[in-house]
Amino acid sequence: LVINNTVYFTSRLLDLLGFASFTSHDDTIRTVGIDGTHGLWIGDPCNGIALFSLFTFFIIAYPGPWKKKLWYIPLGILSIHIINILRITALCIIVLKRPEYLEFNHTYTFTILVTAYVFLLWMIWARKFGRLKQEPKRTGPADAV
Repeated sequence: LVINNTVYFTSRLLDLLGFASFTSHDDTIRTVGIDGTHGLWIGDPCNGIALFSLFTFFIIAYPGPWKKKLWYIPLGILSIHIINILRITALCIIVLKRPEYLEFNHTYTFTILVTAYVFLLWMIWARKFGRLKQEPKRTGPADAV
């Protein structure tokens, strides 16, 4: 389901950018690309679910109010999914323009960028929302021991 959604929105984005895209779906092979190329096979490891899980478990495990977790987790997962669609779109364009750079960008460039984005989401949580309520600090004679 996630891969089919990724393929669909990648194809729509490619069309919006002026490329004639194609898709191919069956139970095991999901491909998206630009006409005139072999396209990209979107395998299960590229669906983003591992990143969704990692992000979710970190937010659940880290301190913070559950009320905020209930909106931050779905919003984070959605944004990771969008980043993944942008990543695959860029890879499709690389296959068209400079196919010799596909493997490097797939393996290194986009892995670093997507992982850095998830880390940024974690940092935002930790710094902005990941605090438990603390009692205000008291100053004055009552604090003297």
